Amino acid sequence: MYSQGLIGADGATQEDEAFLEAFQKRIDAEEKIEPNDPMPGGYRKTLVRQIGQHAHSEIVGMLPEGNWITRAPTLRRKAALLAKVQDEGGHGLYLYAAAETLGVSREQMTEELLSGKAKYSSIFNYPTPSWADIGTIGWLVDGAAIMNQIPLCRCSYGPYARAMIRVCKEESFHQRQGYEIVMTLAKGSPEQKQMAQDSLDRWWWPALMMFGPSDKDSAHSEQSMAWKIKRFTNDELRQQFIDATVPQAEFLGLKVPDPDCRWNKETGHYDHGEIDWDEFWRVVKGGGRMNRDRIADRKKAWDDGAWVREAALAHAEKRRDRMEAARVAAE
Repeated sequence: MYSQGLIGADGATQEDEAFLEAFQKRIDAEEKIEPNDPMPGGYRKTLVRQIGQHAHSEIVGMLPEGNWITRAPTLRRKAALLAKVQDEGGHGLYLYAAAETLGVSREQMTEELLSGKAKYSSIFNYPTPSWADIGTIGWLVDGAAIMNQIPLCRCSYGPYARAMIRVCKEESFHQRQGYEIVMTLAKGSPEQKQMAQDSLDRWWWPALMMFGPSDKDSAHSEQSMAWKIKRFTNDELRQQFIDATVPQAEFLGLKVPDPDCRWNKETGHYDHGEIDWDEFWRVVKGGGRMNRDRIADRKKAWDDGAWVREAALAHAEKRRDRMEAARVAAE
């Protein structure tokens, strides 16, 4: 149905400079692009890649936190963590549904993830060895996600923008929940505070990498900005995150593990040290500590759920047949 180049509402390919200009004018006028609207093939491809990666990240992101559900220190913490993991699963479903409006199936997206063709956020390839990591994930990882996702509520593609409204509201709650866990530890015993500091030390740099490669190395950022899929560059979002998060760490009595991090009066921002991009690309390419485990767990869940998908499809087909038979009888 879809092809590269310019795609019309009827699926026809159009190679027309005037069409490109008209499409860009719609983008510049802040009009929302809807599923049946004509769109350039590159626009659709970029959205499928970005929304698919976002959906995969939400689903895979359930794994490091789900690991702690049975070991949460109190019933209150257990219930809150269960609710959060459930929210993340829902976010993945919203986003898969948004991607499906572009003509790609959920099965295809999952197959691409399991084969390694599609990616998910590198942050989820790090282990969670302590309870403090659950708080730090909420504080830093969900905090970085919010920084990324709030501008997506104004994405030029309507289904993606609308899905992000609810996602951002729930992620905001997750961030506050995580910060409260870290605050409790930071105000606790010396051992608990050290647990919080150790967790911050482990997650700080991976959280900064969540925003993607630096602008000079980003292959998609410039065009995504022009199409208003994105509203800020990777480095701009990363700087916003640092500026917001360092004062939070200071309030907790914790220190970010960056000796070069200091307030710059001239720029009005925090300076920061160089990110280890070699580690980033190594993890993205499958070399992280948890890459194999995450994909194996995702594959097992997909395979174990096959009977549910088959049963739902069979039910839908029977229902369609009954409706068709009723229509014929009525005629």
